[in-house]
Amino acid sequence: MEFFTKTMVVKLHSHLDKFLVADDDAGKVRQSRKGSGRRAKWTVETVEGANKVRLKSCHGKYLTAAETPFLLGMTGKTVVQTEYEAASYWRYEWEVIRDGFQVKLRSWSGKYLRGNGGTPPWRNSVTHDDPHSSATQNWVLWDVEAVEDEDDHEFSGISVVSSFASDDLSNGSDPASPMSVFSLRSPPGRLNSKLQIQTISSNKFRTGMDFFYRAKAVRLRSHHEKYLLAEEDEESVTQDRHGSSKSARWYVEYVPEYDNIIRLKSCYGKYLTASNHLFLLGMTGHKVLQTQPPRLDSSVEWEPIKDGGRVKLKTRYGNFLRANGGLPPWRNSVTHDIPHRTVTQDWILWDVDVVEIHVNSPVQRPSAPPLPLPDSVHDHTNAPSPLTVSASFSSQQSNDRNGWSPKVEGRTIYYHIAEDNGEVLDADMQGYSLNFKGNGVEELTRKFEEETGLEGVIVCNRSPLNGMLYPLRLQLPPNNVTMQVVLVLPMSKVARDFEAQGLL
Repeated sequence: MEFFTKTMVVKLHSHLDKFLVADDDAGKVRQSRKGSGRRAKWTVETVEGANKVRLKSCHGKYLTAAETPFLLGMTGKTVVQTEYEAASYWRYEWEVIRDGFQVKLRSWSGKYLRGNGGTPPWRNSVTHDDPHSSATQNWVLWDVEAVEDEDDHEFSGISVVSSFASDDLSNGSDPASPMSVFSLRSPPGRLNSKLQIQTISSNKFRTGMDFFYRAKAVRLRSHHEKYLLAEEDEESVTQDRHGSSKSARWYVEYVPEYDNIIRLKSCYGKYLTASNHLFLLGMTGHKVLQTQPPRLDSSVEWEPIKDGGRVKLKTRYGNFLRANGGLPPWRNSVTHDIPHRTVTQDWILWDVDVVEIHVNSPVQRPSAPPLPLPDSVHDHTNAPSPLTVSASFSSQQSNDRNGWSPKVEGRTIYYHIAEDNGEVLDADMQGYSLNFKGNGVEELTRKFEEETGLEGVIVCNRSPLNGMLYPLRLQLPPNNVTMQVVLVLPMSKVARDFEAQGLL
């Protein structure tokens, strides 16, 4: 309840990096990435004698757990905004359940307020339901952001909401947002003079520069769980899943004239540079390179902009450092661009793993207070690699030092993308691959959409009898079974054939 008792107005931010908003028409409630408007603000009314709240929209209506199914035959029930009726008071009350530094809001029916993902009509919808698979466990978690409502009250102070489970919060770069957010997921560790070990694990900083506070070297991890790498040709920049090499380390330089600009230098002594060379003719993205210009100009300067628990790195010309997915030549490439599609919005977000810091840093970062250093971290003078921000990366580093890699959970799925008529080029080759932990076809489809950047793909297998493609419809085999699948595009001829045959 402490998330709601210290403020009168809040914004609710889902695990999918979207805000709960109240539409103007017909009492609808949905999710949106735009959280700066009044529709994302909810006035808090506490329920006396209970650990519950009522949330009133900007239209004066209450967030209501209705009894109407969202889709016939499905478990989720609709969530709407309605006028308050005393006889049905329980429909407007939401029990606040803390989960780490996030909350779950439980309705009168025992279901949870849930921000749905996936394909339409689920995408951006809000229901009250239970998470039925591991992939949707975080869909019932919400970050609570206290905001200032100029019409109602004055708010001052710092919201201490953050999350062990999620790196999502409001876009701190929004100039209209009066909210500052700062917290630590775990206490910072003590550093020794020979090896700088940082266990700072903040996912809710006040500004983008705070991610680089006192940082001497960092690793940047993309939305695709790949690290920004300086290639050995000392010119190219790519992504790779193996972040333990020296090529994944970028040294931070602060620009003296500015308090919000940095430069990043590779292990080869060259700067991360936003060039003006097109990555592909006819496309908008421009190449990102390693260069050593004769004089340092704006092409090597990046502005960190906070976006939840991650940062966007903005060029002086308004583009963002972008880690591309999809098929070659896009796969593993890095450009600077502006995302134009919803599915690629997260491609410009980066996790920052600080791997080395200035112990006695002469650099002053006005936006961040000095961080206390407890005595809990021991001297690891002989360790070959420093500890990073994230627990998963720390584990990877530890395993790399011992000369073995941890067993990867899930299965490897190899895939090809079919032509319009269903033909698969290079079918005799292994194809692309991804690691997948689940067993559901719908969950796998979402994973492929994230991996390839293609919306509405149909996951198929090939019949061993006649070689024909058929959409996957049942549960997948156990996790230890390697699979070969084919992705069919939704507007292709073979997809239309599936529809005509009633297979979709």
